[in-house]
Amino acid sequence: MKKLLLALALVAAPSLAAPIDGAKEADASFKDFRFETGETLPELKIHYTTLGTPHRNAKGEIDNAVMILHGTGGTGKQFFRPQFADALYGPGQPLDITRYFIILPDNIGHGGSSKPSDGLRMAFPRYDYDDMVRAQYRLVTETLGIKRLQLILGTSMGCMHAFVWGTTYPGVAARLAPFACNATTIAGRNRWWRKMSVDAIKADPIWNGGNYTSPPVQGLRTADYLGLIAGANPVALQANFPTRDAAEKALDTAMTVRSDGTDANDTIYQLESSRSYNPDPNLEKITVPVLWINSGDDFINPPELGMAEQAVTRMPKAQFILIPASTETKGHGTHTWAKFWKDDLAKLLAK
Repeated sequence: MKKLLLALALVAAPSLAAPIDGAKEADASFKDFRFETGETLPELKIHYTTLGTPHRNAKGEIDNAVMILHGTGGTGKQFFRPQFADALYGPGQPLDITRYFIILPDNIGHGGSSKPSDGLRMAFPRYDYDDMVRAQYRLVTETLGIKRLQLILGTSMGCMHAFVWGTTYPGVAARLAPFACNATTIAGRNRWWRKMSVDAIKADPIWNGGNYTSPPVQGLRTADYLGLIAGANPVALQANFPTRDAAEKALDTAMTVRSDGTDANDTIYQLESSRSYNPDPNLEKITVPVLWINSGDDFINPPELGMAEQAVTRMPKAQFILIPASTETKGHGTHTWAKFWKDDLAKLLAK
């Protein structure tokens, strides 16, 4: 039961993580950044964290870079959590930081990067996944001077970003590891919970068109409820909380550890940024090895749709794995628990 409460807490509070020795933080700055809508920012800031040391080959090119991309509402530091970091970054582990140079960006609208809550509020440019990936590309190529990444690993929104990378910048990443998404437009139940969350925030009178003087708590709380449902494992919930009282106590516990720093406008932008996502028409452009993993208990990406099994056949070096639902899996959040897929990742890196 304690493990499940922790899982619920992590869904509600995405910033929980312990520091890692040697981590370095920096900001990249891009002047007059133009968005897909035609809007511009005089200066776009992308905050990022790195682990490990760049290695240069005989040509002077960095040849050990890996980028890991977070999900909606997260930051690069979410990958400091023990269930991810302790299984991957240590000596001899798949992403050993004495071997790889790990790049963990905060994407547009998230963490320490430029976002609506910096001051523009709802006048902030309406960014989408193409904008976010283009900023990542500029971070990698312009700021860090990297011509080719050894791997892009992305979870949830980062999973979708990996597909955008593969279809927009084919071959710039030698391998792709998209975890917890589908490679098609956001529709059906996935779109429903996003729109419900946005509508709940906007329906709170305190939101006031985005010009609030105090947080629209009721709207944010409803969005949090929807996020918990979207991210939870129904098998584990039923097994661990089989009575009305136990279920309600678990919910109360999860909600008390919600991140208090959540900004309503930031949340709206984050949820709406998926509006133009659709790599499906261009999947054949992805010819590098791909390890695509979803879980059987993912509310957001229901396995019964069979979308991944169909799409994976269009990429010549792609493998799709569906992790069966159990009392141990973590719903949509299974993507961040490396114990479920680290051996498969090691095999991908060996290719």
